[in-house]
Amino acid sequence: MSRIKYIFTFLLLWSVLAHITNGQEVFIGNVQGRKNLCLNGKWEYVLDPYRAEQLGWIPVYQNAVPRDKTDRVEYSFNAAQTLWVPGSWNTQEPELMYYEGNIWYRRKFDLLEGVSAHKRYFIYVGAANYISKVSVNGKNVGQHEGGFTPFCFEVTNLLKDKDNYVIIGVNASRHPENIPAEINDWFNHGGITRDVYLIETPQTFISNYFIALDKSTLNEKTRCITGQIQLNGTSFPKEVRIQIPELKIEEQAIVNDEGVAKFNIETKKLQLWSPDSPKLYQVNIMSGDDIVSDEIGFRTIETRGKQILLNGEPIFLKGISLHDENPLQRNRANSKDDAALVLGWAKELGCNFLRLAHYPHQENIVRLADKMGFLLWEELPLYWGIQWDNPSVLKKAKKQYKELIERDYNRASSIIWSIANETSNIPSRNAFLGELVNFVRSLDNTRLISAACKKDQEVDGHPDNVYTYNDPLIEKLDIISFNEYLGWYGGSPAECRDKSFKMGFEKPVIVSEFGGGALQGLHGDSLTRWSEEFQVYIYEESLQMFDKIEGLCGMTPWILVDFMSPLRQLHGIQDGWNRKGLISEKGAKKKAFYTLQEYYKRK
Repeated sequence: MSRIKYIFTFLLLWSVLAHITNGQEVFIGNVQGRKNLCLNGKWEYVLDPYRAEQLGWIPVYQNAVPRDKTDRVEYSFNAAQTLWVPGSWNTQEPELMYYEGNIWYRRKFDLLEGVSAHKRYFIYVGAANYISKVSVNGKNVGQHEGGFTPFCFEVTNLLKDKDNYVIIGVNASRHPENIPAEINDWFNHGGITRDVYLIETPQTFISNYFIALDKSTLNEKTRCITGQIQLNGTSFPKEVRIQIPELKIEEQAIVNDEGVAKFNIETKKLQLWSPDSPKLYQVNIMSGDDIVSDEIGFRTIETRGKQILLNGEPIFLKGISLHDENPLQRNRANSKDDAALVLGWAKELGCNFLRLAHYPHQENIVRLADKMGFLLWEELPLYWGIQWDNPSVLKKAKKQYKELIERDYNRASSIIWSIANETSNIPSRNAFLGELVNFVRSLDNTRLISAACKKDQEVDGHPDNVYTYNDPLIEKLDIISFNEYLGWYGGSPAECRDKSFKMGFEKPVIVSEFGGGALQGLHGDSLTRWSEEFQVYIYEESLQMFDKIEGLCGMTPWILVDFMSPLRQLHGIQDGWNRKGLISEKGAKKKAFYTLQEYYKRK
């Protein structure tokens, strides 16, 4: 072997081994449907406010312990306090309430069945806010940026039968080049906020799949289910199998050299998913030794003129906006119980639609929405202060949206991807969001795209009686959506009677935000600011104003429940809570809850 060829071979082998040792970020969908070891529970933690590990002073990921009484180690997980995972660190210890620096978490675990040479292993994190560094048994395996989307690293060659440990360092600092940027109107819950699993797979396994109803066959006697399956491994089988037992479907799909199998399956008995009938089918996907099962609903969503069509029929979206918090626990929502709590309130309100603001919410709420029959608007935190002219920020936005789409593509409830909220019409923003729209459509053409836009007049309470919408971004969207707080941030509720709306595009309209704040239990007349009666007054006048909009197809008033926000500090009224909820942080309904409930009964 020549010296050059030897060097090339060595470098290639080294790169492969380094790749395996240091971890490979791989997206794995439907982690609940796979063999896994749940690592939730109490994790030891080390506080690192000055990022000493980053300076190389304390290599926390190595989990060092003193070798003898002379050895210096300036941290200790063994003597550390604990935090619950998943959960916001801010609300678990008083001194961490507004902490936004580094915290290093450690969790020890054993593999009861031992490490198998025929299996692969992955550390999966549902979300951690904001930058995460993951190590296993003293070896760094990867880093992830983004506080609301899942990530996964391979750790196959790092595990032992017993005495394993995973260390995850999380930094929740806010920076202008982040998504979201430095300032926003919600609480910056730091930490590992969603589930952590060790996932076990065969050597070649089903990484993810994308299954939907072909909308072109909606009105045909024989409908077509179309899909794509992605395998991960070094060698692939010739085919994969797809089963839908209730429909008596069992089909094979050919796997190409990239591990992708595409298929089209015809059926005459398919029952469509809708809010009134949220039908889900068990779908089994099999590849060699790997079997993954999921519950999937089939529906179509599209627009025609100024209508939104679900399964080919016009629908009015009776919605409400929602933050991903359990207000009763002052914590980032992270469980099925958290999801059931807020969806139960939304069902009582009369909703068939939820805006999951202003970032990807926990997967539990999306899956429960599938079962309960809610339609969903999902979005990224492309909000105030985004650096539109920074190419690295656009790259981050694409990666985070890809992670969200990969997670929720198979959920029938999810019908709208929103790309921004309350952003100004400037060239750099238009170019950034225009490219993001194209990117999202390239990944998923089965859903609609929108954004919460501003009117041309921008200022709330602007004296013009005709509000106009000509933002050039709307041309690239399927739906015109806007936020309007007339009567709260500007003007009076009575001015709603004089306003009308003129759209510069022939598209359906969703009012994505409106409302006003009220302290539950504070009463006065309809002009008393912060009273429940004033909130009712805003809702009554706003609803009558919006009803005059031609092409109005839905609304998501702001917001279902009061939520934590350091921006809101009015003593005795806000005290760190945004009070625009229809329900208080203690679960008590305000009068405006029933005002909106009656309105939805009439729609």
